[in-house]
Amino acid sequence: MSDVRHVLVLPDRDAAEEALEALGERFGINDEEPRLVRDALAGEDDAEDAQWLVVLRDAEGRLDAGELDEFAGEWDGWREEP
Repeated sequence: MSDVRHVLVLPDRDAAEEALEALGERFGINDEEPRLVRDALAGEDDAEDAQWLVVLRDAEGRLDAGELDEFAGEWDGWREEP
């Protein structure tokens, strides 16, 4: 079993929460527990200046990176390369 993780970077909390909900419908993610993480930009004190990350564990390697890129793009986000 490998420890593959995908990180989707999204522009705000609303987009991240919507994407998190849509992951189950689109990719059938049930057992994995995606995590939502706030990532403050370096040097920024304002709470508005933050990106939100959705961290997915993909131990079986069944999620396609290209599909995740496209998925994140629907919320003006992207998939971070490992």
